[in-house]
Amino acid sequence: MKCTTLRRAGLSVAVAALLTGVTACGGGSGGSDGSGGSEKSGDDSPRLSPVAALRTAEKSTDGADSAKVESTTSMGSVMSMTADGALGWGDGLTGTLTITYTGGTMADTMRQMGTTSMEARYLPDAYYARMGDTFAEQAGGKHWIRYAYDDLESLGGSSGAYLKDQMQNTTPNQSVKLLLASGDVREVGEEKVRGQRTTHYSGSVEVADLAEKNSNLSQSQLDGLKKTLEQAGVTTETVDIWVDDRDLLVKKVEKGETTAGAYTQTAYYTDYGTVVSAEVPPASDTADFSELVKQQGAGTGS
Repeated sequence: MKCTTLRRAGLSVAVAALLTGVTACGGGSGGSDGSGGSEKSGDDSPRLSPVAALRTAEKSTDGADSAKVESTTSMGSVMSMTADGALGWGDGLTGTLTITYTGGTMADTMRQMGTTSMEARYLPDAYYARMGDTFAEQAGGKHWIRYAYDDLESLGGSSGAYLKDQMQNTTPNQSVKLLLASGDVREVGEEKVRGQRTTHYSGSVEVADLAEKNSNLSQSQLDGLKKTLEQAGVTTETVDIWVDDRDLLVKKVEKGETTAGAYTQTAYYTDYGTVVSAEVPPASDTADFSELVKQQGAGTGS
């Protein structure tokens, strides 16, 4: 495989991991403010409305600051993957996930680079992806790719601006905010999740509308993002969440359709308040995303 082709493949895989890894942590950024709710009522007492209950869960989950995350994601024939690790959001998104591609064309691409698993580190100003040894052989011996969020915005246009916004604001409680902002939420009932008693809530959201309500993008950026979403076939998705007796999110499922096929992601959250650490990889072993993009462009005809 040519050096430029291999680098291009590495960039594609790492960007996909960036997108799917962060949605394992949460959903769209921002959301409805508001308070309400109290401790769950007994069977003989009036129950909280779904909206009031979700507002309580949103605040409780946000205030927990960190959690262990375990997720599975699939998108048509493009990819299926798992992510496992711990993420914190008390002072910007931080943490480490191990991302493993289990099927689809992305897994095939990873195999060409000598591995199907990669380590992803999230820090407040950048995301780092550790690629395989085969990639490093073609990238000056460097195993890590650094994605500064500001570079994502400048290089990715409206989509990059939205991704930057997501990366800097996403937390598990964003899935709760998705339902609150959608205006379409219902309580399904009580269910057990891995032995825990939980309450299941469900709703559907218009993706473009949510981006407008729940991000810090300008109107021109929103217009560009909406066009990108329409081209990708992303219009409506369903969101299901399960909240435990401590008003903490313990499971979420998001489903939608894209031009690449059906999209499904399931995530579990445990050990809220866990200690999270993520170190910046050695500079000598790290290639910068923006520089790799420039090199890729220069080598396109080679």
